Amino acid sequence: TLKKLISSTYNFRMRFSKSTGLGIKVLKNESNKKAIVNFYSLKAFSNSGEEISFEKYKGRKIFIVNLASQCGYTPQYEALEKLHQQNSNIEILGFPSNDFGEQEPGSDEEIASFCKLNFGVTFPLFKKDNVTGKNRQNIYQWLSNLNENGWNNEQPQWNFYKYVIDENGNLSGVYSSSVSPFDIPLSARR
Repeated sequence: TLKKLISSTYNFRMRFSKSTGLGIKVLKNESNKKAIVNFYSLKAFSNSGEEISFEKYKGRKIFIVNLASQCGYTPQYEALEKLHQQNSNIEILGFPSNDFGEQEPGSDEEIASFCKLNFGVTFPLFKKDNVTGKNRQNIYQWLSNLNENGWNNEQPQWNFYKYVIDENGNLSGVYSSSVSPFDIPLSARR
């Protein structure tokens, strides 16, 4: 099945990344720099077309993840959903993108169906859009521009890049694709 194929590819990539050290990257806001542009002033469209203000997530920790359904890291959907179910104080926000290897070719409806059927995803999914380049959506402009978030210029390097926002709307960490959602220490998120 597709899920087994994706899982075996993911397991190979994880073994390769761990053995070579390639692809593992963690950036943290060590000096506690504050956002210049207010995170809660941003908005994005859900995969059903509803405009969502990030003001609704005020006071919560947030994981923002760019997603793809045909990637070796796709099994992370399962970990993200588990984290979402087990931690009521953490919001997972998924942003599908076809920016890397054209690994998310589906429509918003197909993506939502894939996520629900294969991984039981209940966390919010947003409209498929660019997460890199000059035409990236506004949330990814904020995440990767130190003149807006206060300290980070890192754009996603692949699917399943993770950005963590603290309860005050500040970017507190950036984690590469190979870092499992469960390997991001909760205590490190301010």
